[in-house]
Amino acid sequence: MDIQSIKNRFGIIGNSPALNHALSTAAQVANTDLSVLIVGESGVGKEAFSNIIHALSARKHAPFIAVNCGAIPEGTIDSELFGHEKGSFTGAVDSRKGYFETVNGGTIFLDEIGEMPLGTQARLLRVLEAGEFIRVGSSKVQKTDVRVIAASNRDLLEFAQQGKFREDLYYRLSTVPIRVPALRDRKEDIPLLFRKFAGDFAERYKTLAVQLDAAAQQLLVSYPWYGNVRELKNIAEQISVLSTDKNITAETLQQFLPVNAQSRSLAVIPTGAAGSPAHSPGDYSNTERDILYKLFFDLKKDMNDLKKMFFDMAHQSGYSQATMSENIIPAYSNPEPIITPTTYNNATPILLHPTDQHEEVDETLLLSDREKEFILKALKKHKGRRRDAANELGISERTLYRKIKEYNINE
Repeated sequence: MDIQSIKNRFGIIGNSPALNHALSTAAQVANTDLSVLIVGESGVGKEAFSNIIHALSARKHAPFIAVNCGAIPEGTIDSELFGHEKGSFTGAVDSRKGYFETVNGGTIFLDEIGEMPLGTQARLLRVLEAGEFIRVGSSKVQKTDVRVIAASNRDLLEFAQQGKFREDLYYRLSTVPIRVPALRDRKEDIPLLFRKFAGDFAERYKTLAVQLDAAAQQLLVSYPWYGNVRELKNIAEQISVLSTDKNITAETLQQFLPVNAQSRSLAVIPTGAAGSPAHSPGDYSNTERDILYKLFFDLKKDMNDLKKMFFDMAHQSGYSQATMSENIIPAYSNPEPIITPTTYNNATPILLHPTDQHEEVDETLLLSDREKEFILKALKKHKGRRRDAANELGISERTLYRKIKEYNINE
């Protein structure tokens, strides 16, 4: 089947070379039983590629199941995948078949494979190498014939070097790797996708399709789209529903785009022992370093705002600023330091107010404290619903579950 036929059949929009190469690889490997590892950022459509591979394979009439490894708690993932025997653990009132037993002869898509616990990885490796598995609580070896397609938005080889992912499993899964390009790496496809989404939503909501003028289209293409196709679709739906004028200008479009794209990427930052960062600043990518800088400057601004409020209250009570400065806290300086445009791209932030560079802050700046604060706020906002809170924070439900236990958070 040629590339265009695949696009038409599965609703794939775009003509970028990177996308065409990924589709060509998927079509070539589909009719084999080789394991496939699909890599790409969140929201690029990795699951669509797993559907393409299964539908074009000899297993197309057999079962297909997609499993999000990050959404299954660590204590139950072995049971979900491989099944369990009655009484094997608390709550196991009956024997249960796992996915590798029920999907025998078909295909399993393991999304967020990087979130899989190491013990489960060892079990999966045995399935891939020998086609064998053992139910939890059993000693009987069972056979299965399942094709495994895995996906991750993480660098699994880097995880393997850090001891978080089995290296032998990585090489076994990545027999054929397929890299799905980020939306910002195929800018020529952005207008096509927006037009398709706008048309779909116009039909769904029985309204006219929105149209972008030249300036709005240029803004759409230049936006970084950290949420990729998923984010573009959400923006298209918002505009289709909320915009009264169906001819969209750049000014109108700007109202629907986040004010600061970087802040949208702010997720819970992993910490090491004693709340220190899990790796040194030099190990962070540019995006992660941007997030750290923004976090520290937001903290500094909050501190200065608190100082100003404190001095104002003290002044109203008859205390002099000199007395307060000498006996309680350092003197208040400009509450809003100005950051040059190059701040986030250099290792050393540049402030236009040199007095702020020598200001000492006694309050804690531990990332773990901010991380816990974000988790508490997200859980409160979504009334304890972990899945919604995890989506708000930009992490998997399993990672959130682990963080709740780590910080001993009472929901």
